[in-house]
Parts: sequence; structure tokens; C-alpha cells
Amino acid sequence: MRTALVTGATGFLGGYVVRELLPSYRVRALGRDEARGASLKAEGARFCRGDLRDKGSCRPFFEGVDAVVHAGALSSAWGRWEDFRSVNVEGTRAVAELCVEHGVRRLVFVSSPSIYAQRRDRLGVREDEFDPENRLNGYIRSKIMAEKLLEGFAERGLEVVVMRPRGLIGAGDTSIAPRLLRAWREGGIPLFDGGRAIVDLTCVENVARACRLCMEAPEAPGRAFNITNGEPMEFREAASMLLDELGLEHRFRRLPRVPMYVLAGALELVCRAVGSQAEPLLTRYVICTLGYSQTLDIEASRRILGYEPYVTLAEGVRRYAEHRALCDARR
Repeated sequence: MRTALVTGATGFLGGYVVRELLPSYRVRALGRDEARGASLKAEGARFCRGDLRDKGSCRPFFEGVDAVVHAGALSSAWGRWEDFRSVNVEGTRAVAELCVEHGVRRLVFVSSPSIYAQRRDRLGVREDEFDPENRLNGYIRSKIMAEKLLEGFAERGLEVVVMRPRGLIGAGDTSIAPRLLRAWREGGIPLFDGGRAIVDLTCVENVARACRLCMEAPEAPGRAFNITNGEPMEFREAASMLLDELGLEHRFRRLPRVPMYVLAGALELVCRAVGSQAEPLLTRYVICTLGYSQTLDIEASRRILGYEPYVTLAEGVRRYAEHRALCDARR
């Protein structure tokens, strides 16, 4: 049986990747959260406590590994550039160096379709349609830099596969649904352009399946792959689906897109000027994400990886709601 290592294994996506691989691989789950690590160990994985900012702490775990899924990252719409650089760029460099050092054959890098973000509608975006100089936020900049540095390791013989999954949703979601619900509690979910922007979300189980396919597909190395559920819908429809599953009233706030973008830029400037680490109430990235349509072309992932979503978006939202209710009941 082959051995796979998953970085960021104690995170939202990482845990799902570990469970996807366990039936077919010996899995090493690299992460920092010991409580979640113990849970993965109980399911059959080997928990490896390490921090990618300290390459030495991770080195022993790469010995004898056939493939790595690098899902560890600092994922945020706001933060210090030094933190994004340290985790997302230098952390990725450390993973790639350890792969080369130990003869790991393939590295699957979980990047982000946030690199496509622009202040305009974009439908059917292909993998090569992004601006390498995109500086909308530090996260985007760090992911572009990480992809670029991996090109050098590919030239050294490492089989690098890049995947860009869009908008993960599912049980245990720590980003999309919680942020929408926080906005709901604070007065209503914002609707830019009446909530008509088309969004392209992905159930986390489908992304985990795509990670395994990227590890195994013979023609995958040297390519990037968009991953979505293939179910684009208006933002208001998606938000309403979440509220309905949670039994919450529809509470929205209509906001003008252009003035809010200008305001967001001003708020970002103020936060940077005073050195605030707190995320502004509004960012330009959020408006680009919620106020403008963006769908991804997943033809390459279907054709080369054999990828097909098997958990529908409605099912993913239902699973999130059930998990949240279970967690609330245990408190």
C-alpha cells in the first residue's frame, strides 16, 4: 500500500482529504491541532504534529512518502503580508524541498481560484485566465507566488499538480457559512446588485475526491485544475438555501456595489495606516466575490482527472446545517 501525507490535515479540507485517502493509502496527517489529530488517528491515520514554518519539525514525516497533498495554508481575506508569505509561500517551499529531499513522486498543491478575482463579471473562467500581478489582497498574492515557485520544482522532476477549488461548503465549514451567518446576525446578509451575482460553490467532499484524483491521474502533472460543484446559481438563491436549512428568516441588506467598493478601499487604507490586524468591516475582495459573477470552467478536471461531483450543493448545505445543530446541542 502506498503512503500519502496531507498537510493542513487538522483543517476543514485537510480532514476530509485524510478520510478520502484512508481506504487506499497509509495516511500521515500533518497538522498542529492535537485534538483533531487524535480524532484522525482514531480513524486510522498517523498523526504527525509539525509546523511548516519549521521545516525541521516536519522532515521525519516525509520519509517513505509516495505523494503529498499540501492543503495547509493561511486562508483569510485580510492579514499581514509577512504572515501570508511565511505560511503560504515559504511553507509551500518547505514542502516542495522536503518532497525533493525524500524522493516524493507527486505533490498536489491546493491553491485558490481567488486569483481570478476582478471587479467585473467572469463566466466560465479557464485555468490560464488570471492576472499574475493580482494584488487584491495578501492571500491572493501569496497563492500566485506559491504556484510560481512550484514551477521551479517541477523542472527538477517533482510531479506538481495544482488545484483551485471554489467556495468550500459542508459539515464543519469554518469560513463561508459562518461569515454569512455573522452578517445575518449583524443586520442581514449583504446583497450587491440585488444578489444576482452568480456564484460557483463546491461541497468539501467533492474537493477531497478531486485531491485523490490529482494524486492518481497519469496526465495531471504540470497542470492546474478548477474544481466546483458545476451548479452555478445566484448568490441570493445560495444564501436563501442556507437560511432555509437552518430555519432562519430571510434577512438581507441591499447595498450599492460601486460606492461600497470605494468605501471598502478606504477602510483598507485606514486599517493599514494604523497597523490594525482586525479585518475591516468590508473589503474589496468580499465585494468582488459577492457582487460580481464568477463561474469556473471544470472541463479539464472532468476530462483529465475523471472528476464528477457526487455530493450536490443542496446536500452539502443540509449536512452543514445538521452538523451545526449537533454542535449546538452538545454545548
